[in-house]
Amino acid sequence: MSVSLSLLEITQQLGGSVSDSSATLINRVGSLAFAQDGAISFFSDTKYTAQLKTTSASAVIVKPEHASLTSLPKIITDNPYAYFAQLSQLLNPEYIEVAGIHTSAVVDPSAHISEACSVGVNAVIAANVTLGKNVTIGAGCVIERNSVIGDNTKLEANVTIKYGSQVGQNCHLFSGCVIGNDGFGYAENIVSDNQKYWVKIPQIGRVIIHDYVDIGANTTIDRGAIDDTIIEEGVKLDNLIQIAHNCRIGAHTVIAGCVGIAGSAIIGQHCKIGGAAMILGHLTIADNVTISPGSMIMRSIHKAGTYTALMPFQEHEAWLKTAANIRHLSQLTDKMGKLTDKIKVLEEAIEKLTSQRQT
Repeated sequence: MSVSLSLLEITQQLGGSVSDSSATLINRVGSLAFAQDGAISFFSDTKYTAQLKTTSASAVIVKPEHASLTSLPKIITDNPYAYFAQLSQLLNPEYIEVAGIHTSAVVDPSAHISEACSVGVNAVIAANVTLGKNVTIGAGCVIERNSVIGDNTKLEANVTIKYGSQVGQNCHLFSGCVIGNDGFGYAENIVSDNQKYWVKIPQIGRVIIHDYVDIGANTTIDRGAIDDTIIEEGVKLDNLIQIAHNCRIGAHTVIAGCVGIAGSAIIGQHCKIGGAAMILGHLTIADNVTISPGSMIMRSIHKAGTYTALMPFQEHEAWLKTAANIRHLSQLTDKMGKLTDKIKVLEEAIEKLTSQRQT
């Protein structure tokens, strides 16, 4: 259920300053292009000036240097986008599930569950599980033995927490994610040239998730093979991400959808990884690194900055020609080397001939 607040009431709770019409009532957020009466939007980039001029929003959140660009009532703050996110939370308070255990849930007698927890339809809570205060377990979730979930953490429907995993406080796990499944660990046993087979390596580590972590729908985080897989405080993971065994994701890193991170990779703090990027195993990524969408990272990155590893998009026929040229680069390099050698011989001959004539 949304609420309605005046601009003054908003700044009293979130900070910032009001310019013009502090009594203007706001009941929802909206984009500059589609906001309607009663909505507030944000403006942080002058490339959207045309939209700012024509918006139907009742108010706008702006930086101090942009305040003169509109006559609308406004809230002035240094970071309009972050302020907009906080205001959206304020206007749209999260629904609180009713405390209690649904009659269809299966709960082992040894599990420790706070009275303030909510356990939904057909959820399964196994032996020696511990749920902190105000934990919400959605319909169809499975929490396997010896797992621990911290205070105020919410699991949406059909989340699976495998045995021995630990989830911190104030986390949000969205539908279908799987925490602590076995990592992909096999050793090839070669008996002879004609007899080879794979031996499964027991995955005896855990997944440890720190506080304030969000994990998107159908994202999977594998348990460690020996050491633990660790997701540090404040990490935000999008949908459909694969994090393999023994990885460590540094605090406040954000990772977009369809990223794959192979085993034992270490990602630093405050990194930003674009959608569908691939990071090979056993690599180390420094703090404050941004990786562009679709990039394939094949070696460690030791310095902060933005990194891109992909071919620019082209029309298909042009791309085929580019790909063909790339395949022949080694041949072209060899030819260039031979031409360089011949030019050097010619230059030496010309220099010798010139010297003879001068004498």
